[in-house]
Amino acid sequence: MSVPPATDTSLLTRLFANPYLLLVLTVAMWGGHSVVSRMAVGEISPASLTLMRWLIVASIMFALAGRGVREHWPVLKPRIAYLAMMGALGYTSYNILLYWSAYTTTAININIINAAMPAMILIGALIFYRQRITALQWVGMTVSMAGVVWTAAKGDLQHLLELTINRGDILILIAVIFYSGYSLLLRHRPLVPSLVFFAALTPAALITSFFPLAYEIAVGEFFWPTAKGWGLLLYVAIFPSLLSQIFYMRGVELIGAGRAGLFTNLMPLFGASFAMLILGEELAMYHVVALVLVLGGILLAELKRPA
Repeated sequence: MSVPPATDTSLLTRLFANPYLLLVLTVAMWGGHSVVSRMAVGEISPASLTLMRWLIVASIMFALAGRGVREHWPVLKPRIAYLAMMGALGYTSYNILLYWSAYTTTAININIINAAMPAMILIGALIFYRQRITALQWVGMTVSMAGVVWTAAKGDLQHLLELTINRGDILILIAVIFYSGYSLLLRHRPLVPSLVFFAALTPAALITSFFPLAYEIAVGEFFWPTAKGWGLLLYVAIFPSLLSQIFYMRGVELIGAGRAGLFTNLMPLFGASFAMLILGEELAMYHVVALVLVLGGILLAELKRPA
């Protein structure tokens, strides 16, 4: 019996050719991450969670792509400063600020401020790269953000009027600015395979994670993980830290930072769904309404997009 010739239609190949599926999976992992960040309070200190997640990921990436990094070192070596900045911005800074903010602000505030990320990416692309933004993209972004706000407000806009600005709000806002900058700067990445690029970023994330750890130790806020904390650490290391970053970079590579950023509006919806399944929260009608708005906004932004 003859063996059929190999084709380039494997499940993994098709996944990496589909930016929309990649970005939805990415945001689903981030939604799970937001739930875990709340669960981690009191179970593992923010800086130890940040450092140990990147220690795990860097070890995995060294095994998976260490050879590729060595092969592409002549391209990567002149970009060491860029790699260090990207690891610090997109990986260490965003995550440590997220974990710190979870101690002093509410989930509603975190969701609303995170919803500003697509707008920051689009505006940044317009300012720094003069990327043309169509009217439909602006409308789509607005509709999607309306869905995010409706989710964060739990279907009652009175919640928005009662919000106050505190230290946690400022921290998560800075985190969103950092990750928006990371998203925009991905277009300047070295011309190496995505897996090699990510592997080259993880040492920077690991090294820069020692700075917040030193701060936590100095102020007496460091503590070792509980048994539950170790489990949360493993989830964070494998899904939000490893798989989602690879998927997100590929999504940006396929459709651009501005359009990819719109998908972050799905994060509060995934977070609410996971909270329902994991934390026992009830599904409300406002979740359904918000989902329609968010998906409708993404669809509008994709219509008649510029080349």
